[in-house]
Amino acid sequence: MNTPFAIEVDKLTKRFGDFTAVDAITFKVKKGEIFGFLGANGAGKTTAIKMLIGLSKPSDGLGKVAGFNINTETEKIKKNIGYMSQKFSLYDDLTVSENIRFYGGIYGLSRKRIKEKTSEIFEELNLIEVAKSLVVSLPLGWKQRLAFAISMVHDPDIVFLDEPTGGVDPRVRRQFWETIYEVAEKGRTIFVTTHYMDEAEYCDRVSIMVEGKIKALDTPDNLKQQFNAASMDAVFLKLAR
Repeated sequence: MNTPFAIEVDKLTKRFGDFTAVDAITFKVKKGEIFGFLGANGAGKTTAIKMLIGLSKPSDGLGKVAGFNINTETEKIKKNIGYMSQKFSLYDDLTVSENIRFYGGIYGLSRKRIKEKTSEIFEELNLIEVAKSLVVSLPLGWKQRLAFAISMVHDPDIVFLDEPTGGVDPRVRRQFWETIYEVAEKGRTIFVTTHYMDEAEYCDRVSIMVEGKIKALDTPDNLKQQFNAASMDAVFLKLAR
């Protein structure tokens, strides 16, 4: 059955012994949406993402990602999503070309398709001059955009970005968000975690997790209105208290 949602979660729960890290969270993410998944360190964001991308089994609850069941179809989920971790997941001791070829191989792309995707990435990111350079030599902003491009080398419907702008300067952060917008405009769903509250303003909708529960979920403008706050920072502070 065709659905307008890329991600559907119902009462998703993860327990570790007596501790409940994710407590019966329910939400839906529309196809083509930029969805911000916010919360302080320890709020349960990473645990929730691990369940969504098939790296961790839920203790309870239901979920679908790209139409596949998170309890029973984790391998299908992995093939239909892109994932960019906070550390960018690139191999510093490989060249730009070798990184693309390596990840293309992992996702089962043919040699011909890897060659096509390599040309596309070089052209889009203007990386032709540094194709044979080791990744370690690239400026941080380029590494970041390259990691994002590689996370989509297999043309997934949904891309999960875990703190993608951590540790980069404001100018590079803005440039990266421009890239996110370009990808979303092509119909891809972006699920992004960030601890920069100004970045929440760039999302279509955001959820805010506090101690394993979703305490708020709406558009940034609606949340600011609801909590009588001038910024998402102020919204977050009211909820975190």
